[in-house]
Amino acid sequence: MSAMSVEFFIAIRYLKARRKAFFSLLTTFIAVGGITLGVASLVITLAVMSGFQSDIRNKILGIQPHILVTRSDGEPFEDYISVEDKIKTNKNVVSVLPFIYKQGIVRGINSSSTAGIIIKAVDYSKEDKILNLSKQIVISDIKFNGENIGKRSIILGCELVKNISTDAGDEVILMFPTSLGSIPTMYKFNVSAVIESGMYDFDSSLGFIDLKEGQSLFSMPNSITGLDIHTTNFEKASATAAELQKNLSYPYKTKAWFDMNKNLFSALKLEKIMMFLILGLIIIVAAFNVISNLLLLSVQKSKEIGIMSAMGFSNYSISKIFFYEGLIVGSLGIVFGIIFGVSVSFALKYLDIFKLPKGVYYVDKLPVSIIPLDILTVALSAFIISILAGLYPARQVAKLDPLETIRYG
Repeated sequence: MSAMSVEFFIAIRYLKARRKAFFSLLTTFIAVGGITLGVASLVITLAVMSGFQSDIRNKILGIQPHILVTRSDGEPFEDYISVEDKIKTNKNVVSVLPFIYKQGIVRGINSSSTAGIIIKAVDYSKEDKILNLSKQIVISDIKFNGENIGKRSIILGCELVKNISTDAGDEVILMFPTSLGSIPTMYKFNVSAVIESGMYDFDSSLGFIDLKEGQSLFSMPNSITGLDIHTTNFEKASATAAELQKNLSYPYKTKAWFDMNKNLFSALKLEKIMMFLILGLIIIVAAFNVISNLLLLSVQKSKEIGIMSAMGFSNYSISKIFFYEGLIVGSLGIVFGIIFGVSVSFALKYLDIFKLPKGVYYVDKLPVSIIPLDILTVALSAFIISILAGLYPARQVAKLDPLETIRYG
């Protein structure tokens, strides 16, 4: 039996022997339980926060393109076909969709309530293939065929129709400003469908009309406001946007979806890091329990320590016994914590345990995303803390005088 296995064997024997001493066993359970609680709390919290982050990202990408191309001067694209051709040469680009943006005011035909609106004129069939707009439709007019929006028809967000007291099949008035002092131009549209993206900002302000209809209304027969670009990998959209910017140059500018929502995702990332650090304090507190537990053990086993020294065990070997003891306690807490944390996370994900008020949150249950890298990070951090917790008691044991421990142990 090697020296390493002897030391580990003795550490295991010490751990089993604690069942005969209630107080020592209790402190061991507290130490293991503290690490278990800390690890489980971190796993559950990171799973929920990752779930919110993933859900928000998916909802944003369900209504926004991966990359947006517009002109720096705000002018429309006169010859957008040539710009499209340049963009399509990039191997990461899947599709390029032209659109027109226009800000205005919308009012229900039978209501005095008005609201600001951002009109996006698109080719519905192409936009639907990329964004799956049809899956976001919650109610539609019987005339809506799902293939195109239709002439003088509009798709509105669910929050917007509430604000102007209208619904699918009703008529609305769109008003657009003209020159200063002039009467705004007004058009009558039929609400062909209502969509719910899950993002309040979009649902309360966005409306879709047909691209050709928009070009006709806004006197832009051969022009557009910008281009929506969808890539093979949304995570590499920023790098692709940088490549496209070099090819297009001024006056065109490219912006990736992450950059358009940078503040939101930076806040979510910072919140996740802070929660990791705050809940990590639970593991650190549990580590002090491990230290006190090992120091108590060293007092209880002082006579055995002296006997082992007399038998030829070096101070280093004896200290390793107590180091392994701390490592075993820490490892048990980590394993139990991961099992408990992952189990609770799966329960939150697949069982409707907690219902969220939809009037307050955009979802009715907790979105949970169990990421292996997060679990590995928690386990590794807890393992390092356990190692550090075992070093101090091991060093203190190595300093004991064998003659004194035998005589007074």
